[in-house]
Amino acid sequence: MKEIMDASSMKRSLVRMAHEIVEKNKGVDGLVLVGIRTRGEFLARRLKAMIDGFEQCDIPCASLDISQWRDDVEPSLNPQLPLAVPVKDRVVILVDDVLFRGRTVRAAMDGVMHCGRAREIHLAVLVDRGHRELPIRADYVGKNVPTSLDEEVKVLVSEVDGRDGVIISERGNENE
Repeated sequence: MKEIMDASSMKRSLVRMAHEIVEKNKGVDGLVLVGIRTRGEFLARRLKAMIDGFEQCDIPCASLDISQWRDDVEPSLNPQLPLAVPVKDRVVILVDDVLFRGRTVRAAMDGVMHCGRAREIHLAVLVDRGHRELPIRADYVGKNVPTSLDEEVKVLVSEVDGRDGVIISERGNENE
């Protein structure tokens, strides 16, 4: 197991991403942050707090359970209610921890569009590890990490894991 980002490098990446989001969108008008559960929702909240802090605003932020739109798992018996924020004609910034094959993002886009037709959907990820199966790319990336298919990338967030960081381990050897 190897730590590739500690708490401070994770924070620096999120601060940079927050500034890139504001810069690329020429401000915050019409922006909505949507975090993909579980860790994406905590990263979205952090980005919101950062953007709100330096832009003196209150960007809408919500979380999205994508299980209803996955093509590889059974839908939840308790589907999530529609997003708590309107997305119609808004620029939605989807936030996730790791971009891998692209299937989670595809499901999230379906979920957002189910709740209303967004003007644009952008993707912000803390780690892009490659190996895409779908033509999906991130607009805002904390760190590009070339990996092998035998490796697993895990983002740790203090709200769930008790600490912040990003680790890479061989599949099946996460506890080493």
